[in-house]
Amino acid sequence: MRLDPKISRLAATVLCAGQILLAVPPLLAQSSNTIALTASDTEADIIAKAARVIPTANQYAALKNEFIAFVHFGPNTFTRQEWGNGMEDPKIFDLKNLDTDQWCRSMKAAGMKMVILTVKHHDGFVLWQSRYTKHGIMSTPFRDGRGDILKDLSASCRKSGLKLGIYLSPADLYQIENPAGLYGNLSKPTKRTIPRTVPGRPFANKTTFDFIVDDYNEYFLNQLFEVLTEYGPVDEVWFDGAHPKTKGNQQYDYLAWKKLIRTLAPKAVIFGREDVRWCGNEAGKTRDTEWNVIPYDDDPRKMTRFADLTQPSLGSRQDLKKGRFLHYQQAETNTSIREGWFYRDDVYQKVRSADDVFDIYERSVGGNSTFLLNIPPDRDGKFPSEDVEVLLETGKRIRATYGTDLFGSATGPAQVLDGKDNTYLLLTSTTGEFTIKLPKPEKVNRIVLQEAIATHGERVESHAVDAWIDNAWKPVATSTNIGYKRILRFADVTSDRFRVRITGSRLTPAISHVSAHYYEPHPPRLQITRDGEGLVHISPFEDFGWKPHGQNAALNADRNLKIHYTTDGSRPDAHSAIYDAPFRAESVDVKAVAISHEKRGSVAERKIGLSPKTWNATASDSQSGKHQSKLAFDSNPDTYWQSDSTAQNHFLVIDLGKSTALAGFTYTPQTRQPKGMLAAGTIQVSDDGKTWKDAITFQFGNLVNDPTSRQHLFSSPLQGRFVKIESTRIEGNDKSLAIAEIEFFDR
Repeated sequence: MRLDPKISRLAATVLCAGQILLAVPPLLAQSSNTIALTASDTEADIIAKAARVIPTANQYAALKNEFIAFVHFGPNTFTRQEWGNGMEDPKIFDLKNLDTDQWCRSMKAAGMKMVILTVKHHDGFVLWQSRYTKHGIMSTPFRDGRGDILKDLSASCRKSGLKLGIYLSPADLYQIENPAGLYGNLSKPTKRTIPRTVPGRPFANKTTFDFIVDDYNEYFLNQLFEVLTEYGPVDEVWFDGAHPKTKGNQQYDYLAWKKLIRTLAPKAVIFGREDVRWCGNEAGKTRDTEWNVIPYDDDPRKMTRFADLTQPSLGSRQDLKKGRFLHYQQAETNTSIREGWFYRDDVYQKVRSADDVFDIYERSVGGNSTFLLNIPPDRDGKFPSEDVEVLLETGKRIRATYGTDLFGSATGPAQVLDGKDNTYLLLTSTTGEFTIKLPKPEKVNRIVLQEAIATHGERVESHAVDAWIDNAWKPVATSTNIGYKRILRFADVTSDRFRVRITGSRLTPAISHVSAHYYEPHPPRLQITRDGEGLVHISPFEDFGWKPHGQNAALNADRNLKIHYTTDGSRPDAHSAIYDAPFRAESVDVKAVAISHEKRGSVAERKIGLSPKTWNATASDSQSGKHQSKLAFDSNPDTYWQSDSTAQNHFLVIDLGKSTALAGFTYTPQTRQPKGMLAAGTIQVSDDGKTWKDAITFQFGNLVNDPTSRQHLFSSPLQGRFVKIESTRIEGNDKSLAIAEIEFFDR
């Protein structure tokens, strides 16, 4: 048995039968998914224990999926809402066609390995033929009520070789709002047998469970039994933590759910509980350092409630000292390919570009997490063509970049170059280095590193890669932890020799994989902004940590790079106007694309509103300190109006300077702190600022987790000189309202 030096120093030695044996403290000698801390543990003890926390076999298999899909589909697809209210007539789900084979072909082409279907969202509507409710697909016209979307998808997954996951919302607005609903009905927990027998609908799986639960937990367990036994193997069960509305102090018996899942789906990981956690946002953002070994006050294996972990740091040395248990719980970086989780339309609902999706892929998969991308089907039961185009291009880039290992014929430590995840190079101390030599110089801008986390856990805290250039080592990339996988991105380097340096580690690190790759640069993504003078600017996109990683370094000096744009909403091409200076525009659809050597970047677009230069804020319910009313339309999203009142509703009145026929507006939330986000409200217009007319209502979903600009179009124009925007609901039940930017447009 080979022990790390740190463990050896902590162990006591004893003499037995003429041999020296190591008496190692059990929790330090053995690796485990969860390790308890004691009051006597020193900081060194805690770090040594953290280095022994490893994923379960199921967790490790889930990490190796790397890139997986979400599919949100249901009544919201047809009502065009993000969250339903549970009272929708099932017939609103007017699905005529369904093509789950097309879903799977598209996901497979993108490089995904699993799909998770929202078989029940918060509205309680189910997508399979459940025995225990009529609020679902069985009560729709689809296939005369005999359709089963989960069944179709399961069959398509088997044909395409994709794994299947299940999203079953614990929240259930139908069961809350229905007078006979089971959620929060104050029923007493009694012994219940799962599954409950339903005449004429026997189960082929004869497993039964006895639980002491209330009515709603029995209902939920019965539905879990159905989806886990009648649709083939399930590899992930996804529990959302959202609670749009509660009733009767309803509690979830997670330990009963867990027992049923572990029995019926023994290879499944459970999201939102002890196996897999949320990354903390729904915008595709990742932490620079994502540790999957994190502290808990209570034993996660026995917990029934798991809070969302949204802090900037979760597993640093300082973080680890805050808990009583150290636990392996990997992150999923989840976001949607479209603006919102459900399909609304193909005109106004923005779609992420392949540049964007590929960037998130590299940051999430290459940042010690799993990338979960939502693709919502349209009302014809298919993935929209624009979304499919992005998926195909993303998969093409993944294969072109990571399908070839430029270290394939290199010499160096065999354990890191053999492509096997069960071999590793165990360094002799917490720092160290090794060199890789190629037969000839290669152009490289990606290095992939992996630790042997299945046996040795997460250990590396800092590392660097150097290249031999001009007879000297020159640093090309530095980073923090590695974990399951770290993708280092840097400007092009041509060399025949590379050096990996581990500059800090929790115990002696075990490196299982190193590979080199080249990403063919594409013209950069663009962003479109307007300044306070009303001038429109088009420039390379700087969000998502793009430029700091050097992807666009070669293009910055590219003399062939040109930006083309249109202002009539048409798709720009090489014949469109060339952007060479800011220009004045208002209430137009600007689209732009970068083109170099006949290569096209992704199209950026933004609806530019009316110029606010002559607007005035004439009234508001209040304003907080320096966050004055006029900052809501100063063309600077870094400044914002914040109300000071604690009333339920807040309002802002704007004088547009002249009577205008308004077609819609865009709201941008302030992101300095996640507060005051406008969830729902009304818009009214007036000719004199006193008498108001034409009130319309609007709502925005999920701003806290995805604080991006949202657009609302009016069903018919609103004519007036004065506009009043008033809140009726603030995200998270906040008491004040904030507006970073409000833009109106007349067409």
